[in-house]
Amino acid sequence: MTKPDAAVAKSSPLEGLRVVALESRMAGPLAEMIARHGGVAVEAPALREVPLGENPAALEFARRLLAGAVDAVVFLTGVGARYLAQEIEAEVPLDAFRAALAKVRIVARGPKPQAVLREWGVPVAVPVPEPNTWHEVLAAIDASGPIAGLRVAVQEYGQPNPEFIQGLEARGAAVTRVPVYRWALPDDTAPLRAAIRELADGRAGAVLFTSAQQVVHLLQVAAELGVEPDLRKSLNERVIIGSIGPTTSETLRARGLPVDIVPEHPKMGHLVASLAAGWRAVGKASARRIEMLQPKPLPPPNGRLDGAPFLKACRREPVEATPIWLMRQAGRYMPEYREVRSKVGFLDLCKTPELACEVTVTAAERLGVDAAILFADILLILEPLGFDLEFSKGEGPVIHNPVREAADVDRVRPLDDPSPLGYVYEAVRQIRGALSPTLPLIGFAGAPFTLACYAIEGGSSRHYETAKAFMHRDPGAWDVLLSRLVDATALYLNAQADAGAQVLQVFDSWVGTLAPDDYRRFVQPHMRRLFDSLTPGIPTIHFGTDTGSLLELQRDAGGSVIGLDWRVDLGPTWDRLGPGVAVQGNLDPALLFAPFPAIESQARRVLDQAAGRPGHVFNLGHGILPGTPVDHVLRLIDFVHEYRG
Repeated sequence: MTKPDAAVAKSSPLEGLRVVALESRMAGPLAEMIARHGGVAVEAPALREVPLGENPAALEFARRLLAGAVDAVVFLTGVGARYLAQEIEAEVPLDAFRAALAKVRIVARGPKPQAVLREWGVPVAVPVPEPNTWHEVLAAIDASGPIAGLRVAVQEYGQPNPEFIQGLEARGAAVTRVPVYRWALPDDTAPLRAAIRELADGRAGAVLFTSAQQVVHLLQVAAELGVEPDLRKSLNERVIIGSIGPTTSETLRARGLPVDIVPEHPKMGHLVASLAAGWRAVGKASARRIEMLQPKPLPPPNGRLDGAPFLKACRREPVEATPIWLMRQAGRYMPEYREVRSKVGFLDLCKTPELACEVTVTAAERLGVDAAILFADILLILEPLGFDLEFSKGEGPVIHNPVREAADVDRVRPLDDPSPLGYVYEAVRQIRGALSPTLPLIGFAGAPFTLACYAIEGGSSRHYETAKAFMHRDPGAWDVLLSRLVDATALYLNAQADAGAQVLQVFDSWVGTLAPDDYRRFVQPHMRRLFDSLTPGIPTIHFGTDTGSLLELQRDAGGSVIGLDWRVDLGPTWDRLGPGVAVQGNLDPALLFAPFPAIESQARRVLDQAAGRPGHVFNLGHGILPGTPVDHVLRLIDFVHEYRG
């Protein structure tokens, strides 16, 4: 922790702590608040709001409003409301604009737009309470009455919020987006650059984020300065991070940064007061967190794993050649696997550590991939929870006592002790000992949603109608079931890490069947808790299939690396997700049956879309299919390793 400036009296709550303040419009008042609490403010404005100038969308909105073709308007910011008025006043008299607003349903997100509307004499029908996230906006709208069939205009700011727009449209509203301004870096970034260097070298002891966009700009400028790794290390290990509220906190966590201080109310005064009251306690907690974040001594004594290309890509560090591994790389397409499998049943293979080690290591060494993945099955965890699991020949997994009613959830046993799955951890230990000391090992588990679907459907499914009906019929029982699965899965994955896995992958193979609203309500909170419960410092991969409409929600739920299947273009999709995550994928596994020139062409397309950005792990969009020519797999791996764009 940074030592206090000696000139400041020790009786002051912040005791001279240097606090970087990224606020722009209210930079002066925020600095005064920090000083009043005994801190030293380092003013470093991180963004500015830039009006769009020519804005035909705003003018068209105003014309439609005056013509009676708008039923409701959502104001998301106070400054946005003022910019909107400025942009239309050249063509639309402001008195007429305000009078038209007074005739429609007005939704105001928080006190700032409410203050502007009161000044205009426009009544607010739907005030949105704290913490003023888009979730509260939708909840307040729901409480005010149905909006199906209504024409709703949304005053946007900075970046659009697609989840909010989708939420309105899902309720039957016809939505018109009204962009008003965009975010940009300040004209003078010298104070921000200087503050970043202070944070990176530990001279500043705290940083206060008062908007989510500040997080994006801070990391962007740090990358331009070439100090992003040092900044991230310092923010994780030394600097106290204060966040104004939920949206900013989500952005911090999505970009791999912790949140140490969050005020009870999302206001700057409360944020500074919370920092003053809690910074010492956080300092002690941070010391413990630093110890936890140190990688466990999992690698062999020679310790050469840290520079493995796969691990570097998971950490979004530059690599000489794109690393590659393949889901189901130990599988039925390999004669070596078929030979072992001919002598033993599938569950017996999973439960015999020596055999699981053999097929894992054989596949990794034969293929020359950049990571091995534990041989196991996602459903193994269901047995100690009380499920009767069988793998029937020709039918796949069958659960003989599925969950069908709310009362059935009560018989799902909590997994308080990881030992019933000890054969998995022993396999991890044996694999780690047998692998090359430079080759990382991936542990894995099924995601709670996918496990719940198996548990409810009783096996595989095409439409998941039983699970979806259960989810909507009794959401309380669903949450209890998912919560129990989260607890068990976190325990299971952390035990794999303790045994020697360097990376943990969570397979949500069936989640692509959900609509975004259902994912947001029934899955995302549980996935967020799962990732928050995993051993700090271990890279995590969040994988699903057919999830093109869910990827931002998955990113926000957690994971160092987001898996992409072949149904999306890797380049634009990575742009959607932002620079804070690595990506894995995304060649169609069926292409491995094509002539190799076609495979090479499609692999080149994936690599070209990644464009050499740090953080790409080449993989298939799902597992290798039975019958895939082994030679095609080997040639693909060689091509990826040799390709330089």
